[in-house]
Amino acid sequence: MFHRVFAHFRHSPSSFGRNVLSRSIGGGPVTERGGARRNYLQKATAGRQFSSTGAQQPPKETFDAFRAREEQKEQEFAKQQQQQTSTETGAAGNAEFSSSSSSSSSSEHTDSTDPEVERTKEMILDAALLFVRSHGWSKEAIANGAEAVNYPSVSHGLFPRGGIELVHHFYKQCNLKLIEHLKQETAELDKVPNPSDFARRAIEYRLRLLEPYLKHWPQALGLMTLPPNAPHSLANLLTLVDDICYYAGDRAVDFNWYTRRVGLACIYKTTELYMLQDSSPGFERTWKFLERRMEEASMVHEFLVKSEGATHQLQNAVGSAFTTARNILGLNFDRR
Repeated sequence: MFHRVFAHFRHSPSSFGRNVLSRSIGGGPVTERGGARRNYLQKATAGRQFSSTGAQQPPKETFDAFRAREEQKEQEFAKQQQQQTSTETGAAGNAEFSSSSSSSSSSEHTDSTDPEVERTKEMILDAALLFVRSHGWSKEAIANGAEAVNYPSVSHGLFPRGGIELVHHFYKQCNLKLIEHLKQETAELDKVPNPSDFARRAIEYRLRLLEPYLKHWPQALGLMTLPPNAPHSLANLLTLVDDICYYAGDRAVDFNWYTRRVGLACIYKTTELYMLQDSSPGFERTWKFLERRMEEASMVHEFLVKSEGATHQLQNAVGSAFTTARNILGLNFDRR
């Protein structure tokens, strides 16, 4: 009896569980406990994929996937913050740079047109010429020139291009001295009797102005031939020969006007180079060289005038060169 009761008690919970499982999953009677448990778990898992309203819910992500997603979000946020900071910093920097550039540009423009600043620069460069013999055409000479007229040595910052500005200043001063000399030579003349000889003497006078600085003049020539300095240097040369031809009486704008100036520029430069190597007393050989070149130029000029084919082409090319030279130096006015 006890055996039956025990057996009944032992099997009753199992039977009760099977009945409950059968009712919960809506299936028929289950004979095997393992199969019932699998069916229950499968349908229970499927049941959790639906909400109370019947809408399908996404499956739960694993912890690793969640951590990876959060780390990615943090990285993206940090990247956005960095980009925003860089943008703000760049905008502020650009605004500051634009402001400083504008003020600097305005300052430079003011300095370049301020008569007082120009007078100060002229004074410093004039004094700096006294130091060319010891320092060459350099910023050191300009700094010493500034100190000589009671300005600080850092005033050479007014000349950002360095020694070439001192060279151009000297060239300009020599050209102005030449103009004054030619004015005196022609003051009482209605017409120059011998234009070729007049031009020769003008070139000699102009080259003699180089004598105090002849030792350092090769350095000046080197600076003038550098690409950034060449346009201004060529403009100085062309205006030099233009002034000589003008006071020699060559004022007609024709083929003769152009050939004289081109030929005279070549003669001046070749004589200048010859002078650097001349050790004769008073540069005697240099002036003989100049005289021979002037005689040859006269013969070449006569040949070119008779050659009508080259007239218009050379006239257009050389004419534009002299116009450009005047524009570079700002000489679109009659300074004579």
